[in-house]
Parts: sequence; structure tokens; C-alpha cells
Amino acid sequence: MDSHLYLEHYQLASEFPAEWPIEKDQSDASDEEDLKELPNGMRRSKSRYSALERASSGRKSLVPGSQKSGGGIENLVQKDEPDPLGTAGSVVAILKQQGLPVQDDIHLRNRFLLSSTTFSPALFLSRVHSTASTQSLLQGLDVLSRSIDQKSASLKVLVESNFERFVRAKATIDNVYMEMKNRGADHQQNRPHSRHASRNSFRNSSSSGNVISTNLTAPPIDGKKKHALVKESEYGLLGIKTPLIDVSAKAEEVWGPALGRREKEEALKGLTGTLEQYRECYEVGIAIVESIRRKDYGSLVAEYVRARRLADDAKRLADILASTKTTPTEAQVQQLLITARMWNGIEEQLEEFKRDIWRRLTAVQTANPQVGPGYRDQHIELISILLELGVQDNPIWVWLLSRYDHLKTKIQSSSDRSKVEIEVLRRRLANGSKPTPQVTSAHLKLLGRQGFEEKLASHEAPDVIEAWERMYTFLTSMLSPQGVLGEITDFWHTVQGVLEGRTQKTLPVGINGESRKHHRLSVQGSSDLQKGTIELINMIRESVYSFFVDPPIEDISLLFSPIPPTPGSPSPVSLSPTVHRDPRFAFDASHPPPSSPRMGEAWEKFAFWPPWSNSISGVHYLGKFLALIGSGASDMATLATVGNGDGSTLERLRGLVGGAREKCVTAICAAWNKDAENIKVLEDWKRSPDKTELTRMPANFNNIESAILSGMQKILYVSEAMTKPGSEDVVLPPPPKILQMVRSQFVTTLYKALSGMVENAEMTTKKEDDDWTMETSGSTSPVTMATATSMDAEIVNAGDRDVRMLLTLNNLHALRVDIVPNLTTQFEFAFSVKLTDEAKTIRDVLGQIDARLFQSYTRPTVEELRRIIRTGISAPNWAPPASQKPKNVRPYVQEALLSLVRVHTEVSTTAPSLTPQVLSYLLEQISRELLDAFQQRSRYSLPALMQATLDVEFIAQTLSQYTTDKAGEIQSQIYQELDRGTDNEARLKLQNELPEMRAVLKKLREGSKSKFASLKKNRRGIGRVQTA
Repeated sequence: MDSHLYLEHYQLASEFPAEWPIEKDQSDASDEEDLKELPNGMRRSKSRYSALERASSGRKSLVPGSQKSGGGIENLVQKDEPDPLGTAGSVVAILKQQGLPVQDDIHLRNRFLLSSTTFSPALFLSRVHSTASTQSLLQGLDVLSRSIDQKSASLKVLVESNFERFVRAKATIDNVYMEMKNRGADHQQNRPHSRHASRNSFRNSSSSGNVISTNLTAPPIDGKKKHALVKESEYGLLGIKTPLIDVSAKAEEVWGPALGRREKEEALKGLTGTLEQYRECYEVGIAIVESIRRKDYGSLVAEYVRARRLADDAKRLADILASTKTTPTEAQVQQLLITARMWNGIEEQLEEFKRDIWRRLTAVQTANPQVGPGYRDQHIELISILLELGVQDNPIWVWLLSRYDHLKTKIQSSSDRSKVEIEVLRRRLANGSKPTPQVTSAHLKLLGRQGFEEKLASHEAPDVIEAWERMYTFLTSMLSPQGVLGEITDFWHTVQGVLEGRTQKTLPVGINGESRKHHRLSVQGSSDLQKGTIELINMIRESVYSFFVDPPIEDISLLFSPIPPTPGSPSPVSLSPTVHRDPRFAFDASHPPPSSPRMGEAWEKFAFWPPWSNSISGVHYLGKFLALIGSGASDMATLATVGNGDGSTLERLRGLVGGAREKCVTAICAAWNKDAENIKVLEDWKRSPDKTELTRMPANFNNIESAILSGMQKILYVSEAMTKPGSEDVVLPPPPKILQMVRSQFVTTLYKALSGMVENAEMTTKKEDDDWTMETSGSTSPVTMATATSMDAEIVNAGDRDVRMLLTLNNLHALRVDIVPNLTTQFEFAFSVKLTDEAKTIRDVLGQIDARLFQSYTRPTVEELRRIIRTGISAPNWAPPASQKPKNVRPYVQEALLSLVRVHTEVSTTAPSLTPQVLSYLLEQISRELLDAFQQRSRYSLPALMQATLDVEFIAQTLSQYTTDKAGEIQSQIYQELDRGTDNEARLKLQNELPEMRAVLKKLREGSKSKFASLKKNRRGIGRVQTA
């Protein structure tokens, strides 16, 4: 017996199976199995027709070796058959030897089995008998013919042996049919037996059943005919149709949801399978959305790469199918559709995300140094994202253009806004009250002290300081490394990095290098970026240059709220509300701030000078301004795009520094000149704490002039900017024109200051605003007056003209000897020039002023002494009688010396250093008046000669501490004049009288010792007498 028969009988796949077949463990369902509990604890319900179902489904096949279909139902097709041509015992074995999977593929196996309806003779012969010869095929044909004849003979025998039985069964069926059909009807005639009629009636009844079943509203039938097989009774079904309909409705109501859920379950199972199969396609879209929401750009790029890979795989599959013209399978179609839908959704999400990134990239700015480095690199992050995702436009170029537009707008708007605000502050100052001389004096004195930079905000007018600070803020925002210039520098460094390719090294090239094309800029683009940088530099240069060179602006409508409408301006409804604005700079167009009055002041021509500001604050702030300008110009000059240019930009930067410097010097000189005219208000007639013989005026004047010279040096040479690289290319030495301007103003200031000091000293009339004159009543005691002029008193008697003159003389002496030479030396050192001619002129002027003031002080005393001496000598009783020898000096000598005592007291208590100079000068004037008075007499007798000698010698010996060469020379001339007016006899007698006259003089000096003791003390300042 062949092995395939065993395999078919035991339903085995091979003769030596490795494991027990699973289907052998499956038995027919039984009642007990039907009652088995389900996993959830419920019992399976049994169908009403379960017994019939088991009977029908449990019926075994009568054909050995029959196979079951996928639904578990057996069919007559066997699993294997012998070769119909008789050459082999198993068709399946032959096919397995050829490598065909007939054991697994039922449809393929059925095409080779003769018992199957899908049997293919051509395929059978080409496979099973592919090597058969013609003779073997002819023999197989004979075998097949005999097999067919045998089966036909068997069928004939079966029909012949069972024919009578078949006829009887057919007659019985026809009779039963007729009885059922004619039930309830009158049987008047019996229909003959007819197979034809029976066949037709059965066919008609089956074909019209559907039509009758739909007629639910048929007319009522007689009860007898209710079960008749006629059309009216729906062939006997009318009685059970209504219950069946009710049962069907009830079943639908009960089992409909369950069956629907089963359908849903099947659909969900199919969907779950699809989701599981294409999990990656569904997950990548969700992951991209989640990455965008979390702003996790690293994960976003990774997920995009994964989605791109899936899309590329689907595209390659579609290309292969299209190129081979192959019909895609259901799985391939499903893959293409799911991937396309996934990619379409991802593209929509990414396009929206890209638009948001573009908006952020064009809005991000990185010039503020106070933010962290993460913010400064934000544009790099955004550019990297766009390059990774792939874009048409170059994000590097777009960001550079947006940065350029931002800087251009910022320069223009910030400059215009700041200039208008500065002009508003200037107008308020100009329309305010002019500061009084006393206020100016207070500011100058406080600003002129050491460390005035720290006290500037406290001791300058607050409005003036605010204006200065607003200007400094404007220039800082433009020219400092933390301002717009710093942003321009960063912009150029970024551009330079892009042009040189350094920046692109850190940027991605995208998927498959698609974004590599964005890493290179065109030649035109590179040129445009360099020109754009030059344009930004020129804009900031022009903004600052116009601020210093142009006159104050007139149009301040930028601050009007709301802004006046223009033909191109939007409607007021679309304007956003004004936020973060200083209310002082918000004006209504109908009530603008008044313009600056025209008063002929120098500051009216300068937009950078606050009205009524003094020169001290001017040099302080303008020095800071020039330092910013010089540093900013140096920074701009060091940019490669400026250095490699044609030199025009560099020349304009030199013009910026030079033009601003010239305007600053002009404005300071004008303020310096104005302050020099008011320098006299510095005199407060208070003694200096360091030098009590001086007032505080010389020290204040020295501090002010020294501060101005120091500040002017910083302005002319912009010394604070010279440490910057490239400063020597833009900060040139000051031209001779500016140096001469400062030189002339320095000398003019000294002249005006000296003139003001003399004016203070010579003022004799009391005015209402004269704060120097002290109110004294007639009852004021001499002690009070002495205290007011004492060296120990801080405040002197400024109402006394002589006191003011003495203090002024001392101040002038300090200026001539100490302060002016020091200032001259400072000027020469600061500006590297020699003031030879100017210094000589200044010394001459100082000498002339000193002499003038000295003459003005001593003139009343000299005139008084002249009157006393001339009156006394010309008196008739001056000469003693001829027989009487003089024993005392004449009264005019006492009176003259008492006048000197008064002067000595005044000078020594007010200006001690001037005592020798004043008394020496008065001694010379006394000697000169004595000479003139003695020349009025033609002859001198011996008593007259002795009286004249006694008067002259007493004065000379009393004032011997103040004798000068000139006084001694005049005294010699007096003796010569006396000698000419006498004879030899009188001369000889005079020689004999000299010892007695010496005794008289000694007695007279002893007697007047207490009276003229102050004139005989050794006073300070002898050295000054010689210099005078």
C-alpha cells in the first residue's frame, strides 16, 4: 500500500511528524461544551436549533480523504488523488517533488485534483506530466477512458436498479403536493398525474415566493385555504409569516446591538491591526506635534528625519510600481495611502511651524549685552531649525536683512525722538527765569572745587543737569558698545563670519544636504551686506554730526499726542495707545511748547547746550561727549568694511570728530567768556581758610580756570578716546584755529576777571543789591568795627572801600605771583604751546592794575599828607625866632605821623602783608612833599635850618623800618635844598649844634615811643617792599 494512502487516512503532512497535529485535539462540540462557562463567569446560551446544527455540522463525510474548508465545512474534494492517467499513486507527492507549496495553498492544490471544480487540465499536464512522452500520454488516455466507462456503467446499474423506487417516490410527492395545493377547495375533478405539471408547479411556487412575502396587506383568505399551496395563502406560509415577522423584529431588537458590537469589534480589530502594522507612521505625526508644543527642537528634527525616511520609502515603492507597471497589492496600497496621509498632515504642521519660526527669526534682535548668551544665540537656533527642516528662502540672508532693517529703523527713530525731547528741555530752560548772579556764583564756586564731578548733580540747576544727562544718554545709546554702535559692530562681525564661512561651520546642511546651498551667499549679496554696514555707520555718524553742527530743531510734532494726521497716516482708531511715555513729553498739537526766545545768547545756536548752563558743567559734559564720539568713531574705523573701503567713510568719521570738537570748543568759549564777565560775583569778602590775608576769590578763580583748562584739554585732544585701537586714524590733533580760539579766550578771561576784581574794590556807592555793604548805625562801637576787620574774623567789613581795596590788592598780588603763572604753565603744558607774549602782557596788565588800585587806595592819604605838610611848613610860625633854638618838632609832623598810624592800623589788621609797601610808599610821598614844601622857601636861618632838620630826621627815624632807597634819595635832596638856602656861617653853626640836636631827637623819640610804637615794629613782608 502506498505511503500517501496512509498520510491521507491519518491526515498527516509527512510520514515522520515532529509534533501532534493541533486539529486532532479538536472534537465535535457537545452539549457539555456548549454549557461551558465563559471567562467572565457567564454561561454560553444554547441556541434553540443547536441540536439541528450539531446534526448537520457533525455529519461525517462519506468520501474518504475529504478536506475541510476555512469555515470548518467538509467538501468532496480530496486532499490527494492518484494520477488519473495511472502513472503515479499521488498527485500531491509529484507536485511536492517539484517544489510547489500544495500542502499549504489549497487553491493551488485544487487546480491539480480531478475532483475539484477548479481543475486545470493544461496546468495538470504541464506540471505532473512535464517529462512524459507521447506514448505514456496515450497509455494514460486509455486508462482514463476505461475509468470513465467503469464509472458510467456503475451509474447505469444504479439507475436501473432503483428506477421503480424513484417513480413511486415521485408519484407520492406529486400527490402530497396536489393535496396541499388544493386543500379546502372543491374536488370536482381529479387532475391526472403529470410530471410536467408537477415540475412547473414547484418552479412557479418557488419563483413567486418573494413577491408574496412582500405583500403584508393581502386580503383575508378563508381559513380552509389558509395552508393551501396557492398564491393567495402564500403557498401555505401565510399562517406563520406574521409570527415570523414578530420574532424577527424581536430578535433584531435583542441581538441587533450585540451583532453590531461584534461588527464594531471586528472593525476595531482590523483598525488595531492596521495601527500596529503602521505604528511608526501614526506615531511620528503625534511626536512632531508634541515636539512643537514643547519647543523641543532637537526631537522635532529627529522625528522629521524619521517621517522623511518613511515618505521616501513610500515614494520609492510608488516609483517601482509605476516603472514596472505592477498592480499594487492591498498592503502596498494601504502603505501608500497611510504614508501619504501622514506626510500631508506633517507638512501642514511644519508649514505653520516654519511660518512661526520665520516670524520669530525676523523679530529676534541680539544687541543688548544685559541678556544672557542663550538669547544672543537664539537666531542661530532658529536658523538651524529652518535649515534642518528645509526651506526655499535662505534663513541666514533673511535674518541679516531683518537685522539691517531693525538697526536702520532704530537709529532713525531713536535719534529723532531723543533730539525732540532734548529740544523740549532746552525750550523749558530758555523760557524759564534767568539765574541771578548770586546763583551763578554759588554754582561756580561749588563746581570749581576739587571733586566737582561727584557734586555736579547736587550743585547745578536740576533742570540743566537733566538736559545734560538726556544728551549724554542719547549719545551713549548711539555710540557706546552697549548702544546702537555695539549692535552695528555685532552685525558686522556676524556678516563677516558668514562671508568667511565661519558661522556656517556650526549650521546643519539639512537632509541629504538640501540646505547646503543656503550656506553660501552670492557675490551681490555679500556686496549688499558690506554696503548696508557702511550705510548704518553713515546713518549713526550723520545723526550725531547733525546734533552738534545743525541749529536746534524747530519741528517737535513727534511728541504730539495724538500724532497729527498726515495724508499717509492711518486713522486714529488703528493707533495703539501710548505706553511707557514720559507725560512731560506728550503734547497736544493745539498747545505745543513755546519756542525758545531770541535774546542774543550764544547758546541759542547750539542744540547740544542747555540754556543758562555755565562753562564748568559744559567742559565736564562735553568732555564726556567727545570721549564717546572719539571712541565710537574709532570703533567704526576698525571695522574691516570701513578700512577696506575707498576712504570716504574714514574721512567722514574724521569730520565727525573734528566738527563736533570745533562746535564744542566754540560753545565752551562763549560760556567761558560769559562766566568771566560774571567772575566778580565770586567775591564774597570772606577770608580764605588757608591764607587769611586773602579772600576766597583767588582760590575759587584758580579752581575754576584750572578745571576749564583740564576739561578743554580733554575736549581738544579727546584723550580718553586715544586708548582705542584705530583712534589715530580718526582723532586728529586740534587745528591751529581751535588752539588760537582757546588761547585768546584764556587771556580774555584773565583780563575780565581782573577787571571785575578791581570793580569790586573800587565800588563806593551802596546799591540795593549790594550785599557787600554792611548796615552800621551811628552807635556802632570801634571795637565792633575792629572785630569786623580783624584777621581772626571770617567776614570782613565789605562796606569799607579801603578794606575791599586792601584785600583786592592782596588778591591781585597772589594772582600775579602764584595763580596766574601756574595757570599759564598749565595752559602751556596742556596745549603744548608757549604763551611768551601773552604771559608778558598778562604780567604787565597785572602790574598796571595793581598800581592803579594801589594808587586809588593811597591817594586820599597822600592828599591828606600833602595838605598837612604844606600847611604846616608854610605857616608863619613854622620857623622859630632867631634867638630861640628849636626844642620840638612842629605840630604838622605829629599830625602826619598820626595819619600814618591810622593807615598802619587799617592795613595791618586787613592785609598785613601790604603794610611795608603802603608805609614805604607813604614815606616816599611824605619826603617828596617835604622837598616840595622846603623848595617854596628861598632862605633859611640857623633856627629855621635846625627846625627843618629836626622835622625831617624825626620823620625819617620814626619810619626807619619803611625806608627805601627812593625815600633816602629824596631825603638827601631835602638836605641839599636846605643847604642851598643858607650861608656858610649858618652851616658852621649847625655843625656845632648837631650834638644838642641829637639829644633833642632822642628825647623826642622817647616821648613819642608809645604814640608811634606801631610804626617802629618789624613787620612782615619786607621782601615784598623790595619787589614792589
